[in-house]
Amino acid sequence: MKKTILLISVTVLLLSCKNSEKKESIKIGTAKISETKKEQTPLEESMERGGLVYTDFCMQCHLGNGKGVPGNFPPLAGSNWLKDKRTESIQAVKYGQKGEIVVNNVTYDGIMVPMGLSDKEVADVMNYVMNSWGNTQDTMVTEAEVAKIKE
Repeated sequence: MKKTILLISVTVLLLSCKNSEKKESIKIGTAKISETKKEQTPLEESMERGGLVYTDFCMQCHLGNGKGVPGNFPPLAGSNWLKDKRTESIQAVKYGQKGEIVVNNVTYDGIMVPMGLSDKEVADVMNYVMNSWGNTQDTMVTEAEVAKIKE
């Protein structure tokens, strides 16, 4: 009997250690629904938060697909400016942007007002846009990196 209990305990322990996914329970009325959620990397977590910031503050001008509005709002999708001018991009999100910039060989001369985002929100939204719509980055934008950028 003791061997059976020990065997069952070890089996349960091994199975639970093998599963690296988080399980969340959602309570709807009196019913409880379990949902399995894959653990995310710090970049994935930042991008998820950044997607929410993008929806609230950026999508109105740069659109849901990141393509912007030709002649008015520069594209973020496939943007050489994001890739080649990392510090300037972060500064623009943090403090706003005035004057001419050239994105993908097209000149834009508009104003992007400061959004009043925290350094964490700036880092998150930068990670989102710098890893969406064909953009990729080698190094994650951090809150500390954003904090170092001054107007």
